[in-house]
Amino acid sequence: MSNPLKKALVVLLNPLATVIKRLGGLRRLWAYSCLNNALGGKVDASVVVLGLPEVHGTLNISLGKNLFLYRELYLETQEQGRIVIGDDVVLSRGVHIVAYSDIILEEGVMIGEYSSLRDANHRVQPGSSVRYSGHSAQPIHIGRNVWIGRGVTVLGGVTIGAGAVIGANAVVTKDVPAGAVAVGIPARVIKP
Repeated sequence: MSNPLKKALVVLLNPLATVIKRLGGLRRLWAYSCLNNALGGKVDASVVVLGLPEVHGTLNISLGKNLFLYRELYLETQEQGRIVIGDDVVLSRGVHIVAYSDIILEEGVMIGEYSSLRDANHRVQPGSSVRYSGHSAQPIHIGRNVWIGRGVTVLGGVTIGAGAVIGANAVVTKDVPAGAVAVGIPARVIKP
């Protein structure tokens, strides 16, 4: 593309870019409003919602302040389950959190794209469909300032201590001590 043509296109498209940018702000406002409505007006004004999260189940979800919520989030609570998210938490694109018991994220937690926290597993009973066999649930507790990398799975019954780092694509099946670095499938501590 020649330089004069490129300059002319930029001049023509600049007003359109301004409109699209403003629509992005309206989209975020809409997503915030929908989430706030779904959770009974309990979402603090400091929460940034980049795209409308899917929320399902009993909606027993508590959100802190100054959250940054990316697009394509999935939040679900069932039975006695609750999700508690502290202040200054970042949930990246595509994060799934499903609670039948408790999932608690303390202040400053950052969770990478497409990670999954699920505190329940299906029961398997001979002669019965897995779909109708119910669930066994154990709480998940994520301490302050934990960094969970992209694509991580955290299973029920796990506590991750404050300041720990979980490497990308790990599957966390056991507790991780505070300040440790854990990687792999299943996740193991490589730096205490």
